[in-house]
Amino acid sequence: MAKDHADQELDRELEDLPADLRWREWMRRIEAVLFASASPVPREDLARVVGQGASVELLIDDLISDLEGRSFELAKVAAGWMSRTRPVYAPAIRAAADVGDQELDLREYDVAVLAAIAYHQPITRDGLKDIFGKEISRDLIGRLHAKSLIGTGPRSPRRGAPYTYVTTEQFLVAFDLESLQDLPDREQLDDAGLAAERGIMVLG
Repeated sequence: MAKDHADQELDRELEDLPADLRWREWMRRIEAVLFASASPVPREDLARVVGQGASVELLIDDLISDLEGRSFELAKVAAGWMSRTRPVYAPAIRAAADVGDQELDLREYDVAVLAAIAYHQPITRDGLKDIFGKEISRDLIGRLHAKSLIGTGPRSPRRGAPYTYVTTEQFLVAFDLESLQDLPDREQLDDAGLAAERGIMVLG
């Protein structure tokens, strides 16, 4: 309801401005929305702050060009857009800023379990046990949950209807993926030498 009320107060068309200034203002609005949002913003939400018929994609393209050479960038992840610091500045940020829970701090084995969930979701703990040949600790599952990288999926149709695990939007954001279709396939991992390195060789 509050969003609808704000929509009514916002002059989207900006008809009193010359075309070039109108376009610039729409760019700045999109930049402000993305800067303020902690999660990716879908195209339909960005369209709420610009004129009817204005191309959100072209506005974002211009904004990306405008941000060239700056310390942050726009990225398309998880079916939306977000503003983020360029990776090259990560060491400077870690040295001087309190990033708190933003650090993933995942061990190699954690990444392998997360990859197994991503490739085989929805998957139960028994399913993970079948892949790794041993029980996956509830503590590890809890850590991945706490970092919002996985969530609870549909109950398994098996006897007892155990819970399943699936990856989340935050997983896509953390690994810079637009969708699960962007996960590398097994051949790509092998070619890059990452399968064995990350323990993903178990994902047959």
